[in-house]
Amino acid sequence: MSEFLKARDKLNKLIDQIVLTILELVAGFVSASGRLVRFTSECIALFFTRPYRWRELIIHMEFIGNKSVFIICLTGIFTGMALSFQVYLGFEIVNATSLVGPTVGLGIARELGPVLTGMIVAARAGGAMAARLGTMRVTEQIDALEVMAVRPKQYLISPRIIAASIAMPILTGVFIFVAMLGSYVLVVKILKLDEAIFWDKTAYWLNPNHINEGLIKATVFGFVFSAICCFEGYYTKGGARGVGEATNRGVVLSMVMIIILDFFLMNLIDVYYKVFP
Repeated sequence: MSEFLKARDKLNKLIDQIVLTILELVAGFVSASGRLVRFTSECIALFFTRPYRWRELIIHMEFIGNKSVFIICLTGIFTGMALSFQVYLGFEIVNATSLVGPTVGLGIARELGPVLTGMIVAARAGGAMAARLGTMRVTEQIDALEVMAVRPKQYLISPRIIAASIAMPILTGVFIFVAMLGSYVLVVKILKLDEAIFWDKTAYWLNPNHINEGLIKATVFGFVFSAICCFEGYYTKGGARGVGEATNRGVVLSMVMIIILDFFLMNLIDVYYKVFP
């Protein structure tokens, strides 16, 4: 009987530890989310106060947008070709190869385009944001800005978040165009599907709402990954090691949030189009 009571006590303690660990994780997540939301809202509000940082906005748009075009095009064309080939093989079994174009178009415009663009740009530009801000923090450059009466959040953070939100839908549009071009080259020029059928079916099934859905997602993804990476970089601690850890956290959290948000945005936008067709 005593052994049974001891086993029960151990089990109760284990359950208590598990529950406490879960509660601590939830509390930490809620606290961190609150800090991030407050940080982001302050930065956005500061962007629309004097002195306006239009020059910084253009510089960061060039860094996030122009310098990402090549890798977006390279990824887009091979994504379109790979997806088209797999869809073609599947549809060939049921003699429905005429639907390859619209199927690839819908998949890229609504899902793969914004998600892959978001993850690529988050890894390239978001990581650079976190690393640069983290370096400025540990070398006390941000403190120096405060001493010179320059608001660091307005000068360093706000233009980056706004620039990412503007550049991301443009890059996604480039990705969609290049991916469909890759699909056309593979399916029509190599696999010899009729060109008129490819474009006619694509134009029939793919409408502007599907493209708009991808662009809306891209805007949200750009806003989210830039806010997360800037937050992690701005509050870096621990010298060079802290910079590396902050950069890693910013990129990983950004990618995870892009995938999670994609699911919820997909359903929200679908509901919106059903209510307001």
